[in-house]
Amino acid sequence: MVSLDHVTHKIVTYIPYVLVLIDMRYEGVKCGKDGSVDNHMEMGKKLLAAGQLADALSHFHAAVDGDPKNYLAFYRRATVFLAMGKSKSALPDLSRVIELKPDFTSARLQRGNLLLKQGKLDEAESDFKRVTCVWDVTSREMRAECFIQVGEMGKAISDLKAASKLRNDNTQAFYKLSTIYYQLGDHEMSLNEVRECLKLDPDHKQCYSHYKQVKKLNKQIQAAEELIQEKRYEEAVSKYQSVMKTEPNVPQFSLLAMERICHALTQDQQANRAVLACSKVLDSDPENVNVLKDRAEAYVQDEQYEEAIRDYETAAKHSENDHQIKEGLEKAQRLLKQSQKRDYYKILGVKRTAQKKEIIKAYRKLAQQWHPDNFQDAEEKKKAEKKFIDIAQAKEVLTDPEMRTKFDHGEDPMDPESQQGHQHQHFHGGFHGFQGFNPFGSGPFNFKFNFN
Repeated sequence: MVSLDHVTHKIVTYIPYVLVLIDMRYEGVKCGKDGSVDNHMEMGKKLLAAGQLADALSHFHAAVDGDPKNYLAFYRRATVFLAMGKSKSALPDLSRVIELKPDFTSARLQRGNLLLKQGKLDEAESDFKRVTCVWDVTSREMRAECFIQVGEMGKAISDLKAASKLRNDNTQAFYKLSTIYYQLGDHEMSLNEVRECLKLDPDHKQCYSHYKQVKKLNKQIQAAEELIQEKRYEEAVSKYQSVMKTEPNVPQFSLLAMERICHALTQDQQANRAVLACSKVLDSDPENVNVLKDRAEAYVQDEQYEEAIRDYETAAKHSENDHQIKEGLEKAQRLLKQSQKRDYYKILGVKRTAQKKEIIKAYRKLAQQWHPDNFQDAEEKKKAEKKFIDIAQAKEVLTDPEMRTKFDHGEDPMDPESQQGHQHQHFHGGFHGFQGFNPFGSGPFNFKFNFN
């Protein structure tokens, strides 16, 4: 991208002479009653054209002193100051010209350039807005530079797109557009614009160098997304880590990579890693709805329901009509309520992702440990009976696909209140009420197991 100093230098050293010629139409204005001001103006103009700047400046000083309301005298003097590299001296004269004649386009344009060079971006933008012609490429490009400096990238893009259409061979406009999109993290639009530059000039050094970088990054991101679609989550994480190495200097790409790593880890049910990745993104972008949803789901997987609810509620503030947020929030609230009662997974000591074989294995181990026949003391035996019944219930619920699904959605198939009239029966103080299954076998505490 062409630097701001380079653009401004060209404007300051070259345009003043051009504008002097363009604005000859203003010479019809009378500059003084006795004509002496006219003489100074004419001499000053000739000396300026001849490059005798000090002598020209002397005549324009005299013209200004002779007629303090002669905007052309101030403008000519400002032109000489600019040609001499004295921009600070030129600025008050240009402001005086605009005060005397607000529609003097050239003065506004030059003042805007000086303000831009001095870093007074808001004031420069104001001048450029007043003078920019929709058909003038140079004005569009200069205003785009101002927008870039003040961070209004959308407006800069609008001006540069117009400039790229107004001049057929405007490779520089396409290059700038591509770099702006790249800084914004939009790799696809960046690639599109730099390709337009190379269509006009395949040997354009800046565009070709930038093209190679964007193409490499774009390829990595596309590959990572394909891996996510194929549910190859760990490979997707690795690919997005490569994206951050390819472009470590543009924060938007690091955020994008971490956002997708957060998503991949959540989908892979790696809750702890997912929470860490999501949190890094939210430190920089706390209103990122997608990341809030992913972290909430990771919290659910890790059974941190209150944290999940908090994330879902925050996400809902920024995306009110998102059904996924609503469903996730309701699920987290149900699971929180359920966790405050019996948790069959915790009873058996297995994860929510446990397979049927793991559940049966955990049940057998705990049933042997807590079988009431193992205890002689009355109080201990009573405690063991309750524990044994809980273990048996947990096994029944978690090995039955329908009951397990209900439980995973926050409904306890063994709780008549949760079932609201469903036919499952609950234990009321003893083990003989266990519907369809005697956990202790036949006889008084005979140790038998019938596993399907």
